[in-house]
Amino acid sequence: VYSLDGLLVFGLLLVCTCAYLRKVPRLKAWLLSEKQGVWGVFYKAAVIGTRLHVAVAVSCILMAFYVLVVK
Repeated sequence: VYSLDGLLVFGLLLVCTCAYLRKVPRLKAWLLSEKQGVWGVFYKAAVIGTRLHVAVAVSCILMAFYVLVVK
């Protein structure tokens, strides 16, 4: 996370992981139940991942292309 592209990759991975964990009922109740505080960051990332799933998917594809081909 020392560069902008590393920070973007980290953010995309966080959003994708939290959106996936939101689909698992047991983990949703345990990890994504808090809406404020430190745990609220995971909840908000999961909401972004589920509501903007098309934009997140396109961003992941573009970032993968950037990391594999350009960089």
